[in-house]
Amino acid sequence: MASCVIEIPGNMGKESSARMSVGELMTEKLETINVLNTAQEAAIKMTDRNVGSLAVLDDEGQALGIVTERDLARRVCTTESSSNSITVEKIMSSPVITIRPDYSLDEAADIMIQKKVRHLLVVGDNNEPVGIITPTDLAAYLKENADVQREKLDSVILKVLREHGRYR
Repeated sequence: MASCVIEIPGNMGKESSARMSVGELMTEKLETINVLNTAQEAAIKMTDRNVGSLAVLDDEGQALGIVTERDLARRVCTTESSSNSITVEKIMSSPVITIRPDYSLDEAADIMIQKKVRHLLVVGDNNEPVGIITPTDLAAYLKENADVQREKLDSVILKVLREHGRYR
């Protein structure tokens, strides 16, 4: 089976030093499943590992797609088929959208919006999966940095007001 990967070109991972990279935020413990496993095995593994997605790999370890809780709900639960008779290959989202670890979080968010996906597989130099970035990762980052951003914004607003003589 051929590898189904779409790599989105960005700004070649160029980012300012003040911005966090995908590699710094990604979940490194990537949970995987083989393309020939069943939907039931995928659901059990997601439950046991407390994750919402699994990278789908072929026998050589190449990423072919991703299977999510949404895939299970829409492609298994809404059919008359048994989850132990449907393979992951039939329900996975493919091709998988990938991103490099040195890309910025802004680029990751842009790709998620542009491609209408919630999970980006993070790949290394040889296209090997090294992690995953999800909305949960982005939300955790935003929560951690909201106060810092608010303080920076307040500081900028005060500076502008002082420069215009409206705040002393």
